[in-house]
Amino acid sequence: MALLVTLGALTVSYASFPVQRAADNNVTVVESNDDDLSSPAAVGGGKSQIIALILCALVGGLGVHRFYLGYTWQGIVQLLTLGGCGVWSLIDLIRIITGSLEPKNDSYTTTF
Repeated sequence: MALLVTLGALTVSYASFPVQRAADNNVTVVESNDDDLSSPAAVGGGKSQIIALILCALVGGLGVHRFYLGYTWQGIVQLLTLGGCGVWSLIDLIRIITGSLEPKNDSYTTTF
């Protein structure tokens, strides 16, 4: 019985990507779910230079600012080396202030 209910639920559900469905009168209907910007992260996708500076100043040794800016591997290395014993974090702090350390494949939406 549970299997029938599960199969019935699967046949009624709709996909979240464009699907072609044939209508009764031989017309093809394309359904599209245009919710590309429905999540708060997608809507506010820009990065702030101020937030990056605060993260670098407070927890720079953990590389949190690198994760925030999209540099995952550099963030992991900074996490493992404690920010290059503080030297790498200090360099990143200066680079964020001067604007030479920008988000990966993007630029800051909010600057000083």
